[in-house]
Amino acid sequence: MANVRVTYDRKADAAYVYFVHPQARPKVARMYPCDPVEVEGMINLDFDETGRLVGIEVLGASSKLPQYMLESAKRLDVEGE
Repeated sequence: MANVRVTYDRKADAAYVYFVHPQARPKVARMYPCDPVEVEGMINLDFDETGRLVGIEVLGASSKLPQYMLESAKRLDVEGE
């Protein structure tokens, strides 16, 4: 299985799961918001100009993603990281 890069901001409780090479900086051309009432959260799917899924933003991440994923994610809310 390929390594998946994840970033997490605990203050915002928001995570981003990347589906591109860690060095790639794809331009998001289209964002598809998913606001499922059933899961009480917001999930945004980001696509590049060719329609390829490049990442998923998860709001309310602490209740939606496995704890191990958040613990291993690059923290965006910590100074010096």
